[in-house]
Amino acid sequence: MDPKLQNLETSGSISEEEKQQLAIVSSSPFATASLSLSAILPTNFFTQSKISTLFSTPPTKAKIPTQATSLTRLSLFSSASSPKLSFKSTFSANPLQSPLTLGPRRPSDPSNAAGTRRACIVWFRNDLRVHDNECLNSANNDSMSVLPVYCFDPRAYEKSSSGFDKTGPYRANFLIESVSDLRKNLQARGSDLVVRIGRPETVLVELAKAIGADAVYAHREVSHDEVKAEDKIDEVMKDEGVEVKYFWGSTLYHLDDLPFKLEEMQSNYGGFKEKVQGLEIRKTIETLDELKGLPSRGDVEPGDIPNLLDLGLNPSQDGKASANTSMVGGEAEALQRLQKFAAECQAQPPKGNNGSHDSIYGANFSCKISPWLTLGCISPRSMLDELKKTATSGGGSGSPDTEMNWFMFELLWRDFFRFITKKCSAPRKQLEATPATACTSAFA
Repeated sequence: MDPKLQNLETSGSISEEEKQQLAIVSSSPFATASLSLSAILPTNFFTQSKISTLFSTPPTKAKIPTQATSLTRLSLFSSASSPKLSFKSTFSANPLQSPLTLGPRRPSDPSNAAGTRRACIVWFRNDLRVHDNECLNSANNDSMSVLPVYCFDPRAYEKSSSGFDKTGPYRANFLIESVSDLRKNLQARGSDLVVRIGRPETVLVELAKAIGADAVYAHREVSHDEVKAEDKIDEVMKDEGVEVKYFWGSTLYHLDDLPFKLEEMQSNYGGFKEKVQGLEIRKTIETLDELKGLPSRGDVEPGDIPNLLDLGLNPSQDGKASANTSMVGGEAEALQRLQKFAAECQAQPPKGNNGSHDSIYGANFSCKISPWLTLGCISPRSMLDELKKTATSGGGSGSPDTEMNWFMFELLWRDFFRFITKKCSAPRKQLEATPATACTSAFA
């Protein structure tokens, strides 16, 4: 006889019909069934009267744990040598220990492109455009949802140590128009732009917590204050377990393509030009027609774009208009001006016989696109591509190479200044670096 059946007989009298039922259960190959309940249940659930509803004669040796968090197991076992099947249902006693995962898990290697991110933040800085924007495209490809963000940092609108405004009303108004145009372009592609007034290291952390962001995507900048802001972002995001991915997109030549280490860069333009001559310029990045939607978690409000008063600036400073109406900020205006300038280049003959840098068309012999280039409303590569199309399409009296030489000359000067600033922006280089030997460029 089965030992467990014999044990039940010694613990109390049972009928012959119950003995037969237990014997059938013991001999069945499917007799092994286990029900595990680790949910928190009151101890009075395991009373003698409730157990008697499970067994016609309650076993006297049944051990019921007295602690509510203990595992309660009611089992039927079989001593048969046939294969056993076990059915087990387990519920966590503490849901926080085994949370229900509604979204994909973070990849073990955040830089692995094969791992899809749950949500990420795109931190717009001096890259206020949707075309030729590697940062925006990468975030859109890597994540299920993307939160574009722009921060009006109050420190940029304070007085300098010399008592001058760091940002005047004209420049601030141009920036506000550029941010507004960026929001329209993002909305047209199914996204939006979250705008906040505050320090990025504070605003971005709050937003990352709200949406459960896996990463922050941003373009690197070159000045000392901008590099310090990046260091602060790296520090606070590391504490939150959020990766920060940086990209480079403010120059004609890419930083990673330079044939020298940045700290070894020569401090004169002639040496720089000689080194980069012949380097291949990377292709512009395709503009996305549609972007990923905003994260559903957190219910983040886009926020209002501030005006000059919100930034602490006087709109009627010096009794003049707050901005030059002929200078409208934004990507749309930048592209229109570029096309107009390219048409001027095509219609007019070159002013220099050797394709030198004095062959510049437009009002006052300048393309006048520097303000938009500075805020990243347009990229240097996009400008060069557009002018190349115009030069190769014909119509001008000069050769395409001649028409492009002066423009490349100006963009190369701009690259030199940005790279040398980047070199000197690191704290350890501020005292070591020698002054750059250069003259004023036509581009900021």
